[in-house]
Amino acid sequence: MLLRAHARRFETGAAGSRYSAHAGRPRDALFPPNIGNYADMTLTELRYLVNLDKERHFARAAERSFVSQPTLSVAIRKLEEELGVQLFERRAAQVALTDIGERVVMQAKRVLDEASAVREIARLGRDPLSAPLRVGTIYTIGPYLLPGMIRQLQKKAPQMQLLLSENFTVRLLEQVRNGEIDVAILALPLPASGLSVQPVYDEPFVVAVPRRHAWTRRRAIASADLQTETMLLMGSGHCFRDQVLDVCPELSRSPEATGSMQRTFEGSSLETIRQMVATGIGVTVMPRTSTPVRVSRQSLVAYLPFRNPPPSRRVALTWRRSFTRSAAIEALRRAILDCPLEGVEKLDAPIDVV
Repeated sequence: MLLRAHARRFETGAAGSRYSAHAGRPRDALFPPNIGNYADMTLTELRYLVNLDKERHFARAAERSFVSQPTLSVAIRKLEEELGVQLFERRAAQVALTDIGERVVMQAKRVLDEASAVREIARLGRDPLSAPLRVGTIYTIGPYLLPGMIRQLQKKAPQMQLLLSENFTVRLLEQVRNGEIDVAILALPLPASGLSVQPVYDEPFVVAVPRRHAWTRRRAIASADLQTETMLLMGSGHCFRDQVLDVCPELSRSPEATGSMQRTFEGSSLETIRQMVATGIGVTVMPRTSTPVRVSRQSLVAYLPFRNPPPSRRVALTWRRSFTRSAAIEALRRAILDCPLEGVEKLDAPIDVV
């Protein structure tokens, strides 16, 4: 009789299930409310979530997601109901993440990155060089490296389409981390980011002066001499500006400081600054690749080397460690190394993580 009673309990259970090893415990203890709804969470909802975090505004996030604002609002509300927590604080002009929302967004970015890796792995199985490669560069590298790099890459991987963009270092690092681009070409050092980094070349700086400047009779320029000149600098936000200030710290002093430079002017690009030098406004520092290989006698700008050892910058590739198309990164690296970059030192450096 005892054996038959046990058998009946095994078959029916406390709630009519086939097995009830937890008979007597409340059903909610085994299946908390909404736990089944977690399976309804979609990658699309997670993308909406990440875009709303970026924009902190429903209308702009909807535009970024290519959907209407009501569609995005309903999706975010549905996600909050599924998770049982509030992810955003709604305000009049914008929204803000809650504490738990910040953690959820961080995990959502990881999930989207891993989902993207699934597609890349499948693509890798077919041909790692057949898919487009999204490459970003900073403004002081792109115009001078990309033309030659593209020609070299067309020889090595003619089937791989390049999608190119230019931006500031901080923005490019964010785009790499978020999966908006695959690889960035930047100047070191970089802030800690957890990204893979591989140096490709060292590039010296040169001094650009008006053709009639007294320095054109010199063989080389000392960094300290810059503080006596009217100096032309890139605007705030450009990492090259910071690199120039490292070359001559006196440039960042106030005009009233003893021995400081006379004054400074700022330009939005190296080409703007070059034209300002040509008109005789002042002098500047430029990366070697931005200067002509041969300077004509009619040129209004002369380019002079620094005294040894010259200041320089190290240019590197950086990408997500989860990025699976290593063959595409290597093809890009080889294309850069094969570019005829006058005056730079090519590097065969190992991959690091910053």
